[in-house]
Amino acid sequence: MKTKRETFSGSLGFVLAAAGSAVGLGNIWRFPYLAARDGGGLFLVIYLLLALTFGFTLLTAEVVIGRNTKQSPLTAYGKLDKRFGWVGSVATLVPFLILPYYCVIGGWVLKYFLVFLTGHGLEAAEDGYFGGFITSQYEPIIMLAIFLFACTFIIYKGVASGIEKYSRIIMPVLVLLVLGISIFSLTLKSTNADGTVVTGLQGMKIYLVPSFEGVTFKKFLLVVMDAAGQLFYSLSIAMGIMIAYGSYVPDDADLVQSINRIEIFDTAVAFLAGVMIIPSVFVFMGTEGMASGPSLMFVSLPKVFAAMGPAGRIVGTLFFAMVLFAAVTSAMSVLEAVVSSLIDHKNFKMPRGKATILESLIALALGILVCLGYNVLYFEYTLPNGAVGQILDIMDYLSNYVMMPIVAIATCILIGWIKKPQFAFDEAGKNGEDLGRKTLFTLMIRYAAPVILFILFLMSIGLL
Repeated sequence: MKTKRETFSGSLGFVLAAAGSAVGLGNIWRFPYLAARDGGGLFLVIYLLLALTFGFTLLTAEVVIGRNTKQSPLTAYGKLDKRFGWVGSVATLVPFLILPYYCVIGGWVLKYFLVFLTGHGLEAAEDGYFGGFITSQYEPIIMLAIFLFACTFIIYKGVASGIEKYSRIIMPVLVLLVLGISIFSLTLKSTNADGTVVTGLQGMKIYLVPSFEGVTFKKFLLVVMDAAGQLFYSLSIAMGIMIAYGSYVPDDADLVQSINRIEIFDTAVAFLAGVMIIPSVFVFMGTEGMASGPSLMFVSLPKVFAAMGPAGRIVGTLFFAMVLFAAVTSAMSVLEAVVSSLIDHKNFKMPRGKATILESLIALALGILVCLGYNVLYFEYTLPNGAVGQILDIMDYLSNYVMMPIVAIATCILIGWIKKPQFAFDEAGKNGEDLGRKTLFTLMIRYAAPVILFILFLMSIGLL
């Protein structure tokens, strides 16, 4: 007997779930850092242009693949063309590798939320606090387990009763927090030792106004590549997630409208992440306070909150609550991409409960290894792109910098050349909707996107 496939209740459920997946840690800590490093408004303009072209194309292609095949990423590619079955395997391996270390970072966010909630935010601002926490042997594992359990619970409940239900609750709260903190960030000001008053609006100017200082043609290309790479994180592209979520979209739902809403939602939150962070860091730490990855989130910002005085505890608590919500909605979508594959593939055909528990236990085991990579299993390894990392960095490099470009390039070939763009137009418009941007989609999926992706891949493996 064939089990009826789960679906979202409608377009809104899909949009909120997909937007929740897209709005994650990559938006909140990576986007502001890149914007600050890459000329502020220059990065913003390039990112916006790529979101409307490159991002739109790849997002549409993946959602279309999902709804057309009604399959998970593991099986969807092979159903469209047997020669592309291997792409499904790689597309499933991506979230399988991402989930353990993403949940470890989610555990870090949970720790900082609890620290600020209990009034110990000043301790988190001290030098060495973050390093002391992640190198401790047991606490990061406990936080990992709690965070992963929350994601497991939601995915265990299913598509409508789990993913959609909790996205409808979490996403509005997340948006309100993002807006509130963004507005507060613009009202900040401080006085330097020389008596100069620095304001959040001055930081906003740095964020919005393009800076061409020191911009050569090579530097410009690097900014373009940074913006293109950020779109992977921002839109959950090439992780199998949008294929899985697309497979749960009812045939009578307006897919075109949903894709447009996801684009707008994600870009708006990414922009507001910069408004939250760049002005506040500029006020209290100057432009040198901006740093990449964990050091921005867990080192610089706690110092900023400490500098705010009594208000810092409240703002810090709300900020890490917002980040925690964003991390949960993204992590549960990563988990779902693997779970849906275990449900659909003929060699597994697992019920949802069993698939969720199995993948969560594997993620927990691998996550513990990631945690131990900062203490008893610590080592340093130089990656092909020149970065030096530990277990977490190796897993991130393999999934984000090697596998994801390969999956995205293969998707472009499959939809652009094998199935042809009309396949996407027909699926997106099966209820009479007009996809729009058809010429743009065709040019991007066939020519521009593969070139951008190939250059990204070469940069990632250290050949450019």
